[in-house]
Amino acid sequence: MRGKRSKQYRKLMEQFSMTFGFREPYQVLVDAEMVKDANKCTMDLAARLQSTVHGKVKPLITQCEIRKLYADKDQPGGNAAIELAKTFERRRCGHHPDEYPKPLETIECLRSVVDPKSTGENKHRYVVASQNLDVRRMLRGIRGVPLIYIKRSVMILEPMADESVQIREREERRKFRAELKKTVGKRKREEKDEGADNGDHSESDDEDGDRRKATQAPTTEKKPKKHRGAKGANPLSVKKKKPQQTPKKETDKKPETAASDTKAKRKRRKKTKSENATAPGASEPAAAAPSNAGGES
Repeated sequence: MRGKRSKQYRKLMEQFSMTFGFREPYQVLVDAEMVKDANKCTMDLAARLQSTVHGKVKPLITQCEIRKLYADKDQPGGNAAIELAKTFERRRCGHHPDEYPKPLETIECLRSVVDPKSTGENKHRYVVASQNLDVRRMLRGIRGVPLIYIKRSVMILEPMADESVQIREREERRKFRAELKKTVGKRKREEKDEGADNGDHSESDDEDGDRRKATQAPTTEKKPKKHRGAKGANPLSVKKKKPQQTPKKETDKKPETAASDTKAKRKRRKKTKSENATAPGASEPAAAAPSNAGGES
């Protein structure tokens, strides 16, 4: 079996198990045509069924189908098919030879076994392996019936029928809603428990406070009430006072030392000739000799 097909069959049987409650060993109902075809292909029918459903199987064959094999024992391969069918467990369908001289048709026999009360439900969870197309078409109308057949020496597991798909989707929605309700209920219970815990703590705290007050009442004296006057304005609503601006320091003024230095210094002034002549203590220039000095005696 190829890997892709094997993976599909495993997933399909898991869906049947989750939705309709199938479990190992799977009960596989086999008809006479399936036994004949498996014998022609020299196929180990039980082993191939087991590899197809990916689990242990318990092959079953009804009384009507084994009677059909005995009726065809003179045909080539008839005895080998009977020997193969003898290895399977016999499923009592209730169609005894006394009441039914001829075995019932495969479609009627398998319908009475799979859905005895005509409720459209595979109550006993049978897997049906049949080569008859009419039988498989009839069983598709019953919910939760995996169908197997052989095609060109390859065993094939049919996809889930529409009736079964609808049941599976409905069941998945129901489980999803149940999980949602469970989570919501769990949260509510946790919230209630938290509230109860908080209430218990508060009650115990109140009781402890009452006991303390009762013990402290006789020892402590009542303090006189303070008479408070009228309340002032709200400090938050009152505007804040602006801080007073301090005058800037005069940086242009020079320090006193610099001022004293300027006072000590004097400006030098150029003196004119007239000032030099009149100035006291100045040396007078030598007087020029008169022009008649030589004439005097």
